[in-house]
Amino acid sequence: MNSRTVRESVAGPAGHIECALDRPAGSPVGVVVVCHPHPQGGGTLDNKVVQTLARAFLQIGWASLRFNFRGVGGSEGTWDDGRGEVDDALAVVRSARERFAGLPLALAGFSFGGFIVAAAAERLAEADPPRRIVLVAPSTQKQQLPAVPAGSVVIHGDADELVPLEATLGWARSQSLPVIVFPGVGHFFHGQLGLLKNVVMRELRGLDAV
Repeated sequence: MNSRTVRESVAGPAGHIECALDRPAGSPVGVVVVCHPHPQGGGTLDNKVVQTLARAFLQIGWASLRFNFRGVGGSEGTWDDGRGEVDDALAVVRSARERFAGLPLALAGFSFGGFIVAAAAERLAEADPPRRIVLVAPSTQKQQLPAVPAGSVVIHGDADELVPLEATLGWARSQSLPVIVFPGVGHFFHGQLGLLKNVVMRELRGLDAV
């Protein structure tokens, strides 16, 4: 993402998981794990929306850990239809918590990555839930997303050509969860990444003090 990005790997259930770690200029106030879109659609940790989410957290002082699901880039293993990918995310979460012990954790995901975030958060809910969740154009039509905690940030474009806005609204409506809608914006937020970053930052202001 920039000259300070460190490429590394962490141990995962299917082998090594390729990660990209970005740290803020000062001491981090938290760490976010960011999940990328569908691997079979070309999704990687270098996806522009994923990088935008990482930049939003960096700008408010959080470290960001992006990673490739199994079988993508330098990550070992093979596609597991979403099951093993949740395990990959949880392995990266464990690594993030060990490295940034004592700091709050957030989860963020784009598209299929949003489904992974929701599923991972459900499994973390009782032991040590994340401080905040951010979902951008989550895959609410092809995947069955679990409910997410109140206060989660959900953003969707009303011209999304892959995940209809109504699918996300229906999922959110069932849990009285607000959705931030970008008018005229498609799935990949082309031409609107700067606005996306600013909106995410606005929603996360003061997160370290919550």
